[in-house]
Amino acid sequence: MKKLPYRIEYSPPSESHLARLTARQRGTVLDAVDEQLVHEPALVTRNRKPLQPNPVARFELRIGDLRVYYEVDETKGVVEIRAVGIKDRNRVVIGGEEIVLK
Repeated sequence: MKKLPYRIEYSPPSESHLARLTARQRGTVLDAVDEQLVHEPALVTRNRKPLQPNPVARFELRIGDLRVYYEVDETKGVVEIRAVGIKDRNRVVIGGEEIVLK
């Protein structure tokens, strides 16, 4: 039996994070989210991984130097995008602020 695709929801903060990106970066993020997170978003892959407990989200999707932080609600079949940032070496900038994630 095939599982239904997950519904993708963007939180208001993540929408403002997307607005700060260039049009090209925004398109890259939206395409990658649709491709990577609609089916089995909690499955660990080369570009998806669970994070240590932190105030942002439980999972990270890596797209080049872009990062998407998200939560998965298995019971509702929903992926909530919590934050979108840019990684520069060992720093992550989300919404213009540097965030420390372990």
